[in-house]
Amino acid sequence: MIREIVQYGHPILRQRCSAVDEVNDTLIELVGDMLDTMVAANGVGLAAPQVGEDLRLAVIDVSHDPECVSFLKVNGEDVELESIMPLIFINPEITFGQEKEISIEGCLSIKGIRAEVRRPLEVKAILPQLDGSVLEIETDGLLARALQHEIDHLNGVLFVDRLSAVGKVSMKNRLKRLLEETGQG
Repeated sequence: MIREIVQYGHPILRQRCSAVDEVNDTLIELVGDMLDTMVAANGVGLAAPQVGEDLRLAVIDVSHDPECVSFLKVNGEDVELESIMPLIFINPEITFGQEKEISIEGCLSIKGIRAEVRRPLEVKAILPQLDGSVLEIETDGLLARALQHEIDHLNGVLFVDRLSAVGKVSMKNRLKRLLEETGQG
């Protein structure tokens, strides 16, 4: 089922989400809904708070672009991107490489706005799976960026918070208009 995507200004987008304590039928159904919603919105990732759920749960699928990473290790082994897509995870932990890159980002919860965001190029993420297993992923490129973006959502952080000072100033009026349009302003 396709769910409504919560828009900028909604308070759930600004809170640190609660840990997933139990994988049950309701959670499995939510994951299916999130995947359907992400695909319908042409997104590459979606976090539970974006569909109004206070849970540390996210989905990512960047398989449309297998060249979007230059390396991918899962539990220390080189793997093909398609083998782990869609990526579904709960209660993630992430660490960042030192090198940074600037790339354009957008967000399904901030319609019509895209901007340059500086983020670490490489990440290592510990991603508990619904079946109780854990994936330790080391990667770069679009997958690294998507992991950072979705995990930020689980911590109440939006990509517009990551803009440079100049970027924030130039974005201020557009974000204010968005708040007014969604009735949150």
